[in-house]
Amino acid sequence: SDNLWDLAAAEVQAKENAEDDSAETERSVFFIGNKNGGKTSIILRCIDRDEAPKPTLALEYTFGRKAKGHNTPKDIAHFWELGGGTSLLDLTQIPITSENIRTFSLVLVLDLSKPNELWHTMDRLLQVTRKRVDKIVADIGKSNSKAANQIMQNIWKSIPNNHPDRELIDPFPLPLLIIGSKYDIFQDFESEKRKIICKTLRFISHYYGASLLFTNKAESHKSVLRSFVNHLAFGQDKSRLLSTDHNKPLIIPAGSDSLSQIGTPSASDSELRQVNARTPMELWKKTYERVFPPENRNDSKDLKDPAKDPQYAEREVDAMRAVKDQVRDGRGNCRSLILQQMGEGFSEFLLVYQHWACCVTPYKGKL
Repeated sequence: SDNLWDLAAAEVQAKENAEDDSAETERSVFFIGNKNGGKTSIILRCIDRDEAPKPTLALEYTFGRKAKGHNTPKDIAHFWELGGGTSLLDLTQIPITSENIRTFSLVLVLDLSKPNELWHTMDRLLQVTRKRVDKIVADIGKSNSKAANQIMQNIWKSIPNNHPDRELIDPFPLPLLIIGSKYDIFQDFESEKRKIICKTLRFISHYYGASLLFTNKAESHKSVLRSFVNHLAFGQDKSRLLSTDHNKPLIIPAGSDSLSQIGTPSASDSELRQVNARTPMELWKKTYERVFPPENRNDSKDLKDPAKDPQYAEREVDAMRAVKDQVRDGRGNCRSLILQQMGEGFSEFLLVYQHWACCVTPYKGKL
């Protein structure tokens, strides 16, 4: 039987474990994907915030809190969202840092109603994000190789040890959830096109060790969406539902699919033989783009100039900007232009002039 010291040690250990369970934790979730793909709506839905979504300008941040139980500290989830589709890729460096990399997750939202943009959007965003994560892990490894190795080992947690495809896939270095949005439009596509998109997304998700989920407006499906996102954001149990039927919204948790169940790309044997591909991913890409050719577009043109967006209008700031542009282009005198822009009293003129003074120095010769 246990002696007094063993009982005391066990009691102390139990208290420490209880404190660990009740301690506040913080996690970060980064939403990327198609422009106007529904990322903001998903975030608001998952943190129970009843408000109309607004267009994401560049990189936006919000947070949510959830309690593990009664009288326990609330866990904190930091939600980052990248706007502009693939036009602001440099901003992916901001949310992902060496400080939060161990508790960081990625949600890729793909607009199912735009299949011709799907592969390009997925490929560019995951490529840039992976490059950022690899750099952070490499930097950590320079000073702490054990920590870097642990991060890389954690990416296999969602894949069972006895999974037949462990040697054939390349898990993404962060927990990854792929969401197919606008299923309500997608379900009206031709059956064969729906099948091609579903099989392709199943392969991509499985290859990257990701969960895959299609969303619609049904209330029952909203709870499934919350379950998957809250698993990443707050560590809650995720849904164990599984649906691989292309005639229904897909629900496939990471590690529950397989290459044998997914099958080969949707093409005839003769068509597959004509495809010159060096990797399975390249094969799936080329067969997918035979049906849904990518659109020729310049990503940078997708983002309008926010300085001219009426929803961000600020009279004083816009007046200063107009003056600065005209002086820069040599189209007028600084003082007269400020008065022309404001024109409603000396007090407003002083306010604008004081704020603008720091920008005047390069143009002293024109005053």
